[in-house]
Amino acid sequence: MDGISETSQARALGEALAALRRDCGLSQAEAGARIGMTGQGWGLYEAGKRSSLFRPDVQRRLTGALNATPEALMLQAPGGAQVSTDRPRTSLPDNAPPYGLSARGRAFDGAPSDVRRMRLETDELAPWASAGTVLEYALGRWPRRGQGCIIQLQDGLRKVRLYDRADEAEMVVLGAGALDRSERIARSDVQSVSAVISRLDDD
Repeated sequence: MDGISETSQARALGEALAALRRDCGLSQAEAGARIGMTGQGWGLYEAGKRSSLFRPDVQRRLTGALNATPEALMLQAPGGAQVSTDRPRTSLPDNAPPYGLSARGRAFDGAPSDVRRMRLETDELAPWASAGTVLEYALGRWPRRGQGCIIQLQDGLRKVRLYDRADEAEMVVLGAGALDRSERIARSDVQSVSAVISRLDDD
């Protein structure tokens, strides 16, 4: 840990998360509600009392609720890059087009964004999106309630659903065979979740 204890690093990350939240003008309860978490649960992260704050997927989830990025969290943390999360930094070419939402508060401009596309093969999500619709999604960005999402499971299966809510144990999504049918997915089975940011109808 380069001479810095894990407890100190967790506390530094928690303080950075709190600063990003305050910059957004949100309470702990409001920030937590954006990702299906209680204000108390969010507060434990800010207090540095949850070691999962070091996990890249958890960082993406928490900062996504603040329209920020894990990179912004690192910049906000005391000591900046000295706080290690074992997360490789990524970058885009200077001429890469801007996609998605701009980070607010102290999230820096030009934050990395990985946007990908996929084409729907079924009408399970109609009328939200039908077969042939091309979805653009931001890799690793946590969705808002009612927003489309791409769920990559640990077993390699990929699901397209509408996000409803989530807690530490599971996600609840809509579109399992029909748009009005819900599905519960254990968080331990999820490798990544990416928000759909655009739908391009097939001509």
